[in-house]
Amino acid sequence: MPATPQSPVPEPSPVGAAEDSGSGGTNLELYREKFRRRLPDSLDELRGLAEGVVEPPLTVVWSGLRAFDLANERQRMSLYRTVLAEGMRKDLSALLNRDILVRSWPTLRTLVSTTVRGVWEERFSELRALADVPPAQPPARRRRTSQGPAAA
Repeated sequence: MPATPQSPVPEPSPVGAAEDSGSGGTNLELYREKFRRRLPDSLDELRGLAEGVVEPPLTVVWSGLRAFDLANERQRMSLYRTVLAEGMRKDLSALLNRDILVRSWPTLRTLVSTTVRGVWEERFSELRALADVPPAQPPARRRRTSQGPAAA
């Protein structure tokens, strides 16, 4: 007996067809809802460390740098960007610090997706109020200097 499906398998839609049919808006709304469900009820629930080294669980950061020094601005921004994008509600509360998030938001909002930025600013007027504040200049990279015996 041939292996034939009982009901036909739907053909994949051509690129752009979802937007034309109106379902693209539905898909975007489902995507936004995924991030909305993760949000804390209040920024005060964000009780992560304000200093020290943070080692997020593998469910949040599964490759690359595994420990983030909060004193290092680049590492701190990388951690926050990743947690905002990948963290579940409990991760957000455990890994993000309210004061750091608010202070860093003008820059962070430029590093995350428009969806993540939108749901956070939609929920928290304190972050929305920072939307027009220009982002901080990136920290200068330290140049390594080679000082041999002749340089002394």
